[in-house]
Amino acid sequence: MEYDRTQLGFGTGTRAPWAADPWTSRGRLFAEPVSPTRSEFQRDRDRIVHTTAFRRLKHKTQVFVAHEGDHYRTRLTHTIEVAQIARALARALKLDEDLAEGVALVHDFGHTPFGHTGEEALAELLSGAGGFDHNAQSLRIVTTLERRYADFDGLNLTWETLEGLVKHNGPLTGPGTAPVPEPIMAYNASHDLWLGSHSGLEAQTAAIADDIAYNTHDIDDGLRSGLITLEMLEELPLIARLMAEVRGRYPDLEEPRLINEIMRRQITAMVEDVIAVTQANIARTKPESADDVRHAGQTMAHFSDEFAAADHEIKTFLYAHLYRHPEVMRVRESATLIVNDLFAAFMADPGAMGDKHSHAGFEELPTELRMQRVSDYLSGMTDTYAIAAHRRLFDRTPELR
Repeated sequence: MEYDRTQLGFGTGTRAPWAADPWTSRGRLFAEPVSPTRSEFQRDRDRIVHTTAFRRLKHKTQVFVAHEGDHYRTRLTHTIEVAQIARALARALKLDEDLAEGVALVHDFGHTPFGHTGEEALAELLSGAGGFDHNAQSLRIVTTLERRYADFDGLNLTWETLEGLVKHNGPLTGPGTAPVPEPIMAYNASHDLWLGSHSGLEAQTAAIADDIAYNTHDIDDGLRSGLITLEMLEELPLIARLMAEVRGRYPDLEEPRLINEIMRRQITAMVEDVIAVTQANIARTKPESADDVRHAGQTMAHFSDEFAAADHEIKTFLYAHLYRHPEVMRVRESATLIVNDLFAAFMADPGAMGDKHSHAGFEELPTELRMQRVSDYLSGMTDTYAIAAHRRLFDRTPELR
């Protein structure tokens, strides 16, 4: 029986001219037949969800190591929250929701065990061999390291999803940009992702959704941990205003409900601000296509000046009181030791990575390639796997509690 695509639920009726159109995608590096039941961006999202890398996110640190408590966010729950906010923004702005969700779901694939601590440790270890960048590692995972399909390595995602992955925070080349990580440059040589332009609006919504999600849930997790308190949040004008609003309406509300009411209002306020700013930017620049957005010379989806100031205040507060808290720093030191020890062990004995990773001729490879191979293996580990590997290889493993 043949499908009638016009009767399926991904028509173009609500998509704005500035949105990405899955039916006119720039395609995939390796050509594939069109799906009769899913748009190109739906296929990308589905492929992302079914990867090993996506499943591993459930045991990778956001702020608190997973076994410190069952209710703290992991990299997976953070990713799901980002995807929900990105999809809400995309719907309000008449964008392609599947593309926005796909970019949100894949944006943290390259994160190491122990979150930013592991990334910083690997970056230092590889400082003489190109360094380590989680965004570039995400691209390596979806273009090379995931090996699920008979016809190609990686996921063979569309140009638009890959562009959003590498450029969701803005152009990578041009005035004021940092050197582009080598894995991105290498891939770009065969599949030009327009590194000098902004991304489409779908990727921009995923990027701002990331900020909204972690600004909110890191406060929530910080309160849950006891490392920050409601009284400390009074120094943040936006949070203090929302707190007063909730307490005025519900004077006898118990603390867990009070915290949730504050957090949901924070997300709503930030989302509504981004929608208003983006709509104003669209009205002013009048883009007639997704490429007009890419070449607008500015980020279109961002906070207003008022909320950008609030965003900065929240980030400064979190760095001072949560990310750099002595208890968090103590755990970070232990995590850094584990990553450094494992890297040294695998460089000295590739067989310690397991038979399937013990490739013949490893010792004859140039040093940079050996380091890249160890980095690929180590960065893909979950927190729990890294701790178990360290216990297997070393007499003493530090406690991450």
